[in-house]
Amino acid sequence: MSFPDAPSRRRFLKHAGLAATAAATAAAALPLAGSVTGTATAATGDPDRLFKAGRFAEAERGYRRRLRANPKDARAAAQLGYLALLSNRFGNAERYLSEALTLNAADAESKRRLAECYVRQDRHDRAIPLLNEVGTPAAKASATQYAHLDGPSYRISGKDTRVPFRYMDPLPVADASVNGSAPKPFLVDTYATLDLSPETAKELGLRAVASNTAGVANNRPVVIYFGVLDSFRIGGIEIRNLPVQWTDGAQPPTLPDGSKPAGAFGTTIFYHFLTTMDYARRALVLRRREHARRTNGLPLWLAGDHYPCSVGTIGSYGPRLVTIDTGGIGHGLDTTVEIAERAGIPIDRAHPLPPMNGTNVYPVHPSRISLGHAVGRNILGYAAEKIFPGLPGPGLSPLTGFDLSANFTHEFFKPYAVTFDYRTMRLHLSR
Repeated sequence: MSFPDAPSRRRFLKHAGLAATAAATAAAALPLAGSVTGTATAATGDPDRLFKAGRFAEAERGYRRRLRANPKDARAAAQLGYLALLSNRFGNAERYLSEALTLNAADAESKRRLAECYVRQDRHDRAIPLLNEVGTPAAKASATQYAHLDGPSYRISGKDTRVPFRYMDPLPVADASVNGSAPKPFLVDTYATLDLSPETAKELGLRAVASNTAGVANNRPVVIYFGVLDSFRIGGIEIRNLPVQWTDGAQPPTLPDGSKPAGAFGTTIFYHFLTTMDYARRALVLRRREHARRTNGLPLWLAGDHYPCSVGTIGSYGPRLVTIDTGGIGHGLDTTVEIAERAGIPIDRAHPLPPMNGTNVYPVHPSRISLGHAVGRNILGYAAEKIFPGLPGPGLSPLTGFDLSANFTHEFFKPYAVTFDYRTMRLHLSR
């Protein structure tokens, strides 16, 4: 399941309307990626505290001990399923989430996560009854959308491909064809699913099979419409029979030539491939997942259907869990004032941004931020005075259940090629 993406977030990033108004839905067993530096409160051995602090391997061991001591511990089973899902260990995720539901049939969160587990494997038919049981408007809309898929989804043909970025700003833009159209410009953003502009949806004659109201933008409700796309072609790769959405909300940013993008795509496409956003060489590279090899690199987790997480350090604070939302226009970091101060980063209170969600946001210029060996220096970032829903990184913590200290975004990645390996769950950055 994707988590709610508040319109305020896109106001925060000056990127309204397309990239992350995602619907509420959405390998062999692999060892869980390494833990994050913990806090003193996590040192008690309580798996809930260890999980919250991002010490996932230790938390998993703790939940296993709890379940062995009490095989009817539904919470322990549910958390083991969630930990497996975060790392795309689908067999374990199915096993433990199903066990949790046997022990507690009213556990709606485990139903959503089990549905998400099936969606990530393109087994949408298995997700439909679970989403209908969850019964929220968003879940039912997704169930209806999946019921309209024409057989197996995400049918992929073609060879590995490299597509040049037409533009690098305001965000990377790559051409893609929809339902056999001429190539159209699409924003490429990890926080996106597959989103069309309302104009593109109308041009294609797409029929909405379901809709859901998701928040308010510009003082009016934002309605998300759900449909099915017959074909999405990127370079030499074609994907057939896949979910798509569009919204009547705010307009996307204008491209350098004065035009508007036809939509945005991101993680729900990316996790079907070994995907590289090659900022340094201005291209998107999609390779078959069989090319993935277990190598060093940073741990990668996937929360919801489009929230990649890893570990990063800002100033002197870290390594801690962070999100990887590449869609932040004009800056490289999102965090909070509290965390920036812990990291020893000066807050530019003399030049606040307009208040967002009732809280002040200030520029920061950390002398050093890093993802592993990839380092950014004196890159513009934003620090919010309070956490609010939709704030990349920290704002997702109440929804993920674990602490997130920051979000690394567009300007940070420009010197690098960033590879998302959702088969071995590793993140690689190289020059």
